[in-house]
Amino acid sequence: MKIRSRIARGTVGTIALAGAIMLGGAGEALAATGTVNTDSGAAVTVRSSPSTSASSVGTVASGTAVTIDCQTNGTTVTGKYGTTDIWDYVPSKGGYISDAYVYTGSDGRVAPDCAGSTLSCSTAGTGNPRTCAEAVAWAKAHVHTNNDPNYYRWCDRINSWAYGWTASGSETAYVHWTQIPGSYKHPGDTQVPAGGLAFFSNGGTGHTMISIGGGKFLSNDIHGPGSFTETTISEIKNAWNYTYLGWSQPWFKINH
Repeated sequence: MKIRSRIARGTVGTIALAGAIMLGGAGEALAATGTVNTDSGAAVTVRSSPSTSASSVGTVASGTAVTIDCQTNGTTVTGKYGTTDIWDYVPSKGGYISDAYVYTGSDGRVAPDCAGSTLSCSTAGTGNPRTCAEAVAWAKAHVHTNNDPNYYRWCDRINSWAYGWTASGSETAYVHWTQIPGSYKHPGDTQVPAGGLAFFSNGGTGHTMISIGGGKFLSNDIHGPGSFTETTISEIKNAWNYTYLGWSQPWFKINH
């Protein structure tokens, strides 16, 4: 598996205003800028929709700066900047290019969601005893700062508890990520809906935690051994030097 890593991107990309303040007090419309790059120097194909099987509507030469109006999820692609299912809409080309080839200056999304692209947590096809909302409620009800041995280094099992299982069925959090079918996974995407499971690599067992929405998560051990507290993707990456892999719908090996 190729792990998506964009740490080196952080000093280059910029955020630009897409236009004036929108009417009706809706706020400012934000777009982003990025630079298309490929290892081979070949041009990147622009697609009519966020899929590698969609028709081509043109190309963008490697090294070209582009404006990104919005971003959405689509086919997972591995490119110069790792593996991701994020696609960028480039208005000047009237189509989408995979974010795996675009240097934006961020690990995650940098532009608004494209219309109709907002993802939500779903237990469809998982057979989980609890819904996403019920799992989030369970997680919030079990927040604690004391050292509970049942929580120490048991991140994957804790997520399974939230969804009503006694165990996840996977040996480690990282193994869990590798076992999840691609249709349930969103590599590199940091916009994790409440109930979604975020995964990290550390060269070993890895780590996982449950989203409670708004960029917040509940994780064990980050604020002390055996604790279960609120955190963020950035805190996990910076405090533990872990690599963010992406998020998935709540699929557990125990039921498959």
